[in-house]
Parts: sequence; structure tokens; C-alpha cells
Amino acid sequence: MVGEALFRRFLLPHLRSLADLGHSYGLKVMLHCCGGFAPLIPAMIEAGIDGLHAIQPNCKGMDLRRLKEEFGRRILFNGAVDSQAVLIEGTPDSVRRETKKVLEFMMPAGGYVAGASHDAILEETPLENVLAMFDTIMEEGRYR
Repeated sequence: MVGEALFRRFLLPHLRSLADLGHSYGLKVMLHCCGGFAPLIPAMIEAGIDGLHAIQPNCKGMDLRRLKEEFGRRILFNGAVDSQAVLIEGTPDSVRRETKKVLEFMMPAGGYVAGASHDAILEETPLENVLAMFDTIMEEGRYR
């Protein structure tokens, strides 16, 4: 909805102020942002944002491997297990497979909090799939 030039002009100064405020209290600052916002990540880092929630891998430009390689040492990513197609439409086995794939390239070197790709797990999501995701995160992510 907003390109990088407009983001930098109108939003970055305000985000920087909020990030500075949080940091002045010794806190980390995480921003919730939906969609394909990869082109804005450098400006978000510049603003002092410490983490981004919720990474949606099915959106344009949100290739998880590329995001991790390009920005993974400078900002924390939160989410990335597709809460639409995978969690809603999948089976517990397919959710486990996809969650393992996400963990495989998002966890190395830290900077990742595993979870669904949106702030809410929608009510039509089968409980078995939610449990499969969290069980896999606990089993696979604990000691990497």
C-alpha cells in the first residue's frame, strides 16, 4: 500500500520515535506488519525496530530463505508458518512437514520466534493442526 519513499517520509520518523522510546526503557520493539513488506525491512531496521511479526510466506516478496539470509542477523522474525493454506487446509502431517521446513532455515543463528503467519489463528483452523504446529516447534526447535 505504501512504497519505500513514502514510508521513509511519513512513517519512519514516527517509528523511530516509538522504537527510541521503547529502547529508553530497556525494551525490545516489535512491529506487527502484514503482507509483502520485504522492501520496507531496511527502513524498519533503520528506524530501530528489533523484530517483525508476523511473517507471511505466501505474500509477494516474502521468501523466507531470502529474508533470513538478507536480514536475519539484523532483525528478529516472528511467525512464518502459513496460517491460511497450511494450518487451515492442511492435515496434521502436512503441518508438521511445513513447520519443520520453516524451522530448518529460519532457526539457524537465532533471531526467530516460531509461530503462525498471522496474529490470530482463525477459528476455522482445525485444532489438530494447531497442536501439530506447536508440538513440532517444541520438538524440533528446542535445541538447535
